[in-house]
Amino acid sequence: MAGKARQPTQLLRKVGGTDLTAVPEVRHALRQLLAAWGGPGAGEVAELLTSELVTNALVHTGHGAVVSATVEPEQLRVEVRDFEPGLTEPFVPPADDGTHGRGLFLVRELADSWGIEERGTGKVVWFELNGGAA
Repeated sequence: MAGKARQPTQLLRKVGGTDLTAVPEVRHALRQLLAAWGGPGAGEVAELLTSELVTNALVHTGHGAVVSATVEPEQLRVEVRDFEPGLTEPFVPPADDGTHGRGLFLVRELADSWGIEERGTGKVVWFELNGGAA
């Protein structure tokens, strides 16, 4: 009998406007979701990039955010949706630009793919990691 394909696993979390205490809570939930996913270090990279995107959404908008993560055997996709109208070109600073504003630089450098999409009222910043099956 052929094995069944594993269904995607998901995380969905809403975080409040300026509630930066939500960042470690989201990291913890993602860590639990990714416990058996990906190769060495894949979960840590996912946590770091998710933290950066959630922090950006909370610091640069006043409307909170919704975080979703979808885990499949070969891929993780994390989306952080904010409710700030308008889509602007993101600022991705150079590597030697100090520590402020480095979140999107890290996403660009560490994710296998990433982007920003307009979604009705607000936008989604997303990344994907190809972690392979554990």
